This record gives sequence, structure tokens and C-alpha cells, in this order.
Amino acid sequence: MPVWMNWLSSSDASVPITIISVALMLAAGFLMTRVTKKLRLPNVTAYIVGGILCGPFVLNLVPKSMVEGTSFLPDIALAFIAFSTGEFFRISALKKNGGKVITITVLESCGAAILVFLTCYFILGLSFPFSVVLGALATATAPASTIMTIRQTGAKGDFVETLLQVVALDDIVGLVLYSIAISIATAMFSSTGFHISSVLIPLGKNLLLLLLGCGFGLLLKGMVGPKRSTDNRLIIAIAILFSYCGICAVVDVSPLLGCMAMGMVYINTTDDERMFRQLNYFSPPILLLFFFRSGLSFDLGSLVGNTGNIGAVPLLVIGVVYFLVRIVGKYIGAWTGCQLAGKVPKVRNWLGLALIPQAGVAIGLAALGARALGGETGHALETIILSSSVLYELIGPGAAKLSLWLSGSYSNDLETVAPVPEITETGEKKSELELLIERIRKIQDELPEHTENENERVFTEAAEEYYQQTQGRNLQTRRPGIRRGPF
Repeated sequence: MPVWMNWLSSSDASVPITIISVALMLAAGFLMTRVTKKLRLPNVTAYIVGGILCGPFVLNLVPKSMVEGTSFLPDIALAFIAFSTGEFFRISALKKNGGKVITITVLESCGAAILVFLTCYFILGLSFPFSVVLGALATATAPASTIMTIRQTGAKGDFVETLLQVVALDDIVGLVLYSIAISIATAMFSSTGFHISSVLIPLGKNLLLLLLGCGFGLLLKGMVGPKRSTDNRLIIAIAILFSYCGICAVVDVSPLLGCMAMGMVYINTTDDERMFRQLNYFSPPILLLFFFRSGLSFDLGSLVGNTGNIGAVPLLVIGVVYFLVRIVGKYIGAWTGCQLAGKVPKVRNWLGLALIPQAGVAIGLAALGARALGGETGHALETIILSSSVLYELIGPGAAKLSLWLSGSYSNDLETVAPVPEITETGEKKSELELLIERIRKIQDELPEHTENENERVFTEAAEEYYQQTQGRNLQTRRPGIRRGPF
């Protein structure tokens, strides 16, 4: 029990304990981002490490009851992540390079899954169902680190376009494989044994909920019209997302695929990017609590032990092997896919390097898998994915930036960023100062005009709407025929 809980002498202190614990989680997560920002690491790393430090194995600041009482957070966090990912599934973009991108995505995902499964099952000697689930989880990537790096460097070109489309489609392949794998694992770990129906029934549920997610996307479009205020748009969107998550929880199915479909249907039928900006502005505290909670449940002691249900190898060894083998599988699969798709060598050779990061989706699916498998097996699964995700997030941004540089998608050389003629129209060679001035002017001409941040604009509009509504109510309450003021 955390020391600060002893100060609460009330017999029923559950409410203050919960409130203070949430405040600690939010504050600690924020403070850790100040450290990771200096190290140029993503916020996800800060949240996970903050949870580990505040957990029972280090400082013990947050009670274990917070982990048990917030078991719904993985579903909610996955819903926000998946809905935001659906924005990238524009039919117009998929039509242009759809076939090639699908080929690359399937091969890089399956390459990692197959190599991880073969290594875990045949070399490490882990149980078949556990190896299948680990292999399926190896397919997922974390696009946030890569997208952040692209924005920071201003990279562009065929490599960047291919990369963005692959990471958008990647999680669909991962979820399909995960659904099959977790069905096989739960059936084989159960006393009744494995039957084909134990795989077909979950797949059927996922298909039905995928169609339901498309229907919820149309429902969102119908309810969030242009006449809705900004506040009500946000309220309705969150209500629909939560409702869908509740339905998925009832039938024990991940909301990831359906929420992706919801976002895809919404963006293709409305072209309303503003809704995604609003939800992205609202979701950071929820995602912080989710990743922080994952860090709280991370068991440092179990890393040096092993679980008899899955094999005799320590979890630390499994985590390190999984970390390395997945990287190799991603690279080989991406290289093979690009080769079949006819991509140029600069894309083919370095795309796999940009697919290393793994965090949000994999951690969410591991939490759901731990809940489905239960006991020591589920705990071991979540520990392995969490430990490897911390490593992936440590090297992921650097690997993504390196791949962008090696592929020629961006350059730090001023001559490459802003090329200008080195000889005047009269045939004279320009001086270094003249070339520098021309390059600076060219960069200034290419810079976009300064505009208000999209998130700020959305909430500025909400404030203006509220002000206008308030003024309207004030005018209606004034008595007619009576003039206000000194005259």
C-alpha cells in the first residue's frame, strides 16, 4: 500500500484514493515527458516509464486497485487510436497505389509474424499457442513516432508516401492475425481443447462488428451535421465511440477494427478532418492514463523468472529475442514486398528500418490478450510486449530518421534543400554570399503562410459560438421597451 494512503483515516476512502491516484498518474506522466523531450523520445515512452517508476516495484505511489479498477482503459484507448487511424484510409489515395501498398504491408507484417513464431516455438521451445499470439502481435507498428519524425524533418517523396500508407494498413493485418491467434490460444489453453468453431466464431464476430462499425460511421455522419455546435459534435462523437466499445466488450471482441472502419467511413463520406482534430485534442489524457496503467502493471520481478505454462526460458530472454527477431522479420518482409511491387532501391532498402517502432496498438492488444488468457500466461504476454515496446520507442525515432535520410527523403544540406543556379544569365559565377541570399529567399518563398493551429482554431470557434449563444440569451431576457444605460 502506498505511504500516502495511510494519511486517509476515513473508513471509506475509495473516492479520495481514486481521485488522488488519477492526479498522480497525470502529473507523473507529464513530468516524465519533460525528461523524454530532452532525449528526443516520444511521449509514449515517458508514460510507460512513469508508470513503472510509480508502480509497486519502484516507488509504489499508485495502489494496485487502480490497475484492476481501470480495466476498461485499453478498450477506450484503442477506440481513439483506431478511429484516428481511419482518417488515413482515403479511397482516393488507396486507388492510386493500393495494390502495391497491400503487397508490401502483407509481406512485412507476415514476415515479422512468421519469423517470431518460428523462433519462439522451435528455438526457444515455447508453447504453440503462446508462440502464435506473440507472432501475431509482432505485426503491429506504431505510426506516431514515424509521423512525428516526418513532420520534424519535412521529408517528402515516394518513400514517405509509401511509408504512411503501409503503417495505416499495417494494423488491419495485425488485428486479423491477432483475432485468429487469440482464438487458437484460448481454445488450446481451455479444457475442452481446440475445435475449428473456436476460430470461426470469433472471426464471424469480428466481421459482424466490422460491418457495425461502418454503420456507426454513417450514424456519426448523420448526427454530426454542419448545424451542430463544436461542443455537441465532440459530445456526440465520444458517445458513439463509447457505445461501440460497450457493444464490443459485451461480445468480448477488440474494438480496433470496427473503430478503424468507423473512421474510414466517416472521412470518405464527409471529408471532415476537423472531427479528427477535435478528438485528437481530447484524447491525450486518456492515452496517458492507458500507457501509464500499462507501466503500473509491468512486473520487473517476472523478467528474471519463467512461466511453466509457456516454457522454461526467462521472460527477459524472450523479450530480447522478440525485440531483435521482429526487426529482422519486418526488414526482410518489407524488402521482399518492395521488390515484388517494383519499388526503387532507396525505398526497398530502407522501408523496413522505418517500421521498427511498436507501442500503442500492440500494448492495447496485449492487454486484451492478457485478459483473455488470464493467469500467469496473460501476465507473461503483457510483460514481454511492454518491455520490448520500451526498447522499440527508444530506438524507433532514430531509426525512422535514419531511414528518411538514407532514402533521400530529406537533407540537411542547404544546397540540396534550396538549389539555385550558380551562374548568372551573363555567364558569370555567383559569389558564395549571392548564392546564400538566393537560397534563403527561395526557402522563404516556399514556406506556407502562418496560420492558426488547427486545434486552436477548433476551440476558438467553440468559444465564439458559446459567446454568441450567451449574448443571445442575454438579449432575450431584456424587457422590451426599456432602454439600458444613462440615457
